[in-house]
Amino acid sequence: MRQFLKSGSARGVRSNPHPYRDLAKDGDHYKLAFDKPGTWSQKYNLVWDQILDLKLFPPSLLQTELAFYQNHLNQYGLPLDNRKTYTKLDWEIWTATLADSADQFRVLIAPIAKWLNETPTRVPLTDWYETIDGKQVGFQARSVVGGIYIKTLANSEITGKWQHRAFLGKVK
Repeated sequence: MRQFLKSGSARGVRSNPHPYRDLAKDGDHYKLAFDKPGTWSQKYNLVWDQILDLKLFPPSLLQTELAFYQNHLNQYGLPLDNRKTYTKLDWEIWTATLADSADQFRVLIAPIAKWLNETPTRVPLTDWYETIDGKQVGFQARSVVGGIYIKTLANSEITGKWQHRAFLGKVK
């Protein structure tokens, strides 16, 4: 992808290297869809650009989104997008993992911690809940909640340690 964008092979890329980013920009954030001004969504999958060190998206894009998200937090978290007030726990943590400081991460995680302590729904961990009242919307005890550990995966020191141990285990 990076080579494709650098080569200018995509139509219009030579004259504008970031046509899609420009189409998505909506003032202080990026749209949910190119043709939908006034919309927004969590860009949680950008975490893979960070973890895989692809550098397809500039840090300024992340900071724009993260600043916007901080202003749209509800009592129990950040909605997935502007259409509803519910969220997905794993994706919300993926979004928080994009933070470039511990303080910014804590701001995005604090409502989740509050939700965990105050949710009126007492079931095995749900990953789909309301950010206004903390109630479960659906899903519970699903394997996707393993996605909450993505912050650990994003830490190269920790992943390097475990990769090294895994390698040593194969050598024996």
